[in-house]
Amino acid sequence: MYVGFTSSTGRLVQSHRILAWSFSNSNFRLSERLITTGLPSFIIPKTPFYKHRSFIVGVTMGSFLVLVLIALFSLFLVKKKARERAAMEDWEFEYWPHKMTYREIDAATDGFSDENVIGFGGNGKVHKGVLQGGTEIAVKLISHENDGMREFLAEVSSLGRLKHRSLVSLKGWCKKEKGTFMLVYDYMENGSLDKRIYYDCDETKMLNYNDRIRIIKDVASAILYLHEGWEAKVLHRDIKASNVLLDKYMNGRLGDFGLARMHGHGQVASTTRVVGTGGYLAPEVFRCQRASTRTDVFSFGILILEVMCGRRPVEEGKPGLVNWVWELMMQNQLLAAVDPRLRTNDEEVEKVLHLGLLCSYPDPNSRPTMRQVVKVLEGKNEPCEAETEDMEAYLLHKVKTRDMWINYSRNFGYALHPTIDNIRRPHSSFMSLSWTNSIVEGR
Repeated sequence: MYVGFTSSTGRLVQSHRILAWSFSNSNFRLSERLITTGLPSFIIPKTPFYKHRSFIVGVTMGSFLVLVLIALFSLFLVKKKARERAAMEDWEFEYWPHKMTYREIDAATDGFSDENVIGFGGNGKVHKGVLQGGTEIAVKLISHENDGMREFLAEVSSLGRLKHRSLVSLKGWCKKEKGTFMLVYDYMENGSLDKRIYYDCDETKMLNYNDRIRIIKDVASAILYLHEGWEAKVLHRDIKASNVLLDKYMNGRLGDFGLARMHGHGQVASTTRVVGTGGYLAPEVFRCQRASTRTDVFSFGILILEVMCGRRPVEEGKPGLVNWVWELMMQNQLLAAVDPRLRTNDEEVEKVLHLGLLCSYPDPNSRPTMRQVVKVLEGKNEPCEAETEDMEAYLLHKVKTRDMWINYSRNFGYALHPTIDNIRRPHSSFMSLSWTNSIVEGR
């Protein structure tokens, strides 16, 4: 007879192994002698999950999908960057790289709330804000109207690249939409200089003599930096008390470069418009419509007299500030021009007033340079045109030469110092200018 084995595979492939067997038609206990312990295991080990076909297919498809998503995202970023670059003008890359987001500025100013308004510029409001890191800022909104774009470009292209301790620092800018501009500055805790001179009645907040002299020196050093200390010559063209801001230590900082112009040190500035603020404009600006470092010196001279006398350059019903101080000097009563609230050293304040008069002298060739002005304010003398006289004595001699003022007045047919009313009068020698179209008031 034949003995054999049979098995079935079932649904899938199966493996059958006979580990032991016995066959007998008489000895039924033979199977009890079979050794059934310690036999090798023939169980097929399970395949690792990472070798499963489904896992391999899933990983392959997933990797491919991730690569596709990365490629699409990279393409999106490239196109977005290209759109942003296409939307930005050339000057945005050349002048100032620190563009701030509108969302950041909006959050800092609490949505430009009225409670955060700290002032008004020529083209919009000025808001106080606090950045996420706690830094206080001042945000000036500039409308596209009234030469807003010109002011915005002037500020970014000049102040954006200037670094000096006596200049208001421009932290950044933002252009939300077409025609909407924002400039972000360091926040000046003590406001503008003019408010400390004219508006504060609290004696504890009034600037004393030493404070005023220090602020004048700060502004002088800033102007000298603009004229000589940078790679290009910068003409501010709107130096006045309201454009001098005071930080928390009461140091003066010159700001508002909306009318500023730059040119090479060997070039002559040219313009087609008369710009500035009435009372601070030098006479030659109206004659030839050309600004120079001497016109900035003139405005600084007016600022000196304004700060020391506590009087505006032009006040209704009163003589012009320069004429008034000049007449008092010629009557040997110069100290009568000093702000009566100040306690001063007579000799020192006379020197400062003399310097202010000389800086605001009508003839630009007779005005000192800002370097000479700084040396006088700092008490540093240097030889000048007069070989035996030091700088201060030389300047004092010039400012007391009355014939020079009288001859200048006769030649041009107005009082010692031209005012806005003089220039606007019919038959004025300056009426060759188109007043309405050519002058831009300072901010």
